[in-house]
Amino acid sequence: MKDYYQPIPHFNTARPADALPLAGGWCWFDHVIFRDRGGQHRIIDAKDVPDDVLHRLTASRTPIGALSMDRPRIMGILNVTPDSFSDGGQFGDVTQATRHALKMVKNGADIIDIGGESTRPGAEPVPVHDEIARTVPAIKAIVAQSNVMLSVDTRKAAVAQAAVAAGAGLINDVAAMTFDPGMGAMMAQAGLPVCLMHAQGDPATMQADPRYDDVLLDVYDLLDDRIGAAVSAGISRECIIIDPGIGFGKTLQHNLALLRGLPLFHALGCPVLLGASRKRFIGTLGATEQTQDRMAGSVAVALYALRQGVQIVRVHDTFETKQAFDLDWAINRAE
Repeated sequence: MKDYYQPIPHFNTARPADALPLAGGWCWFDHVIFRDRGGQHRIIDAKDVPDDVLHRLTASRTPIGALSMDRPRIMGILNVTPDSFSDGGQFGDVTQATRHALKMVKNGADIIDIGGESTRPGAEPVPVHDEIARTVPAIKAIVAQSNVMLSVDTRKAAVAQAAVAAGAGLINDVAAMTFDPGMGAMMAQAGLPVCLMHAQGDPATMQADPRYDDVLLDVYDLLDDRIGAAVSAGISRECIIIDPGIGFGKTLQHNLALLRGLPLFHALGCPVLLGASRKRFIGTLGATEQTQDRMAGSVAVALYALRQGVQIVRVHDTFETKQAFDLDWAINRAE
């Protein structure tokens, strides 16, 4: 039976002398939660974790492009789509998209993630040529005015290839190479950082009736499998970021279970990205149907992620998130 080791992170200056760094970053741990598929879970001392797992939990993460992973990074969302769940239709014009991207950079975004196909629940697929026509002009325009890292949010190899040629430096595959058989070879050839996200089903049907035996362990195992597939395709493990896919084929309770178990994903040995901004579960728990009224809840989840050692948060509200991060960092990391 497979064993799982979930570190219990701490983020403050009251650090014991024998504490271990979590992913070489700002959090530390000295105990972990041991789990197995039989339902067993107990707290054990970190020194009792197998050496190979402990190495993955503690090793510093390789920089993503020019961005070190020793502090939390903010990925700003730029949807150049007519139908995304929160901001669809707002930034379809290249001038509007560029202006918004530059504003997010000014407000603290380290990465801009550009998507030309909505993956909201119920969304229909977008033809490749339409997705390219939406994303590439925006990428070229932003590259001409900023050196910020650009990410392309796509499931399709042809779109990713066109985006890379235009200047994208990160490929964010929301299907983790399960939608387009050519994605693995394309990403390997590009030699760029890639993000592999977990999703159950496709956008059109994923929220119909998602089920798991154990959502935390099931998502962990699938991402472990996708990392293996990526490495087999020729992608360096050091280039891989993983994302548990909040809201992609998950109920509210599934999302909460994944958030509570976030530190487990550090055992995969890759930087962790969390994309929860303005999603439905925040509106449900925060008592609002309007996506634009979910900023406070989104920042709360982002702050929680920071305290779990998550390296990248993908957000709509870059200014508010950066301000919250800066304050939390100053309070907890003060000498």
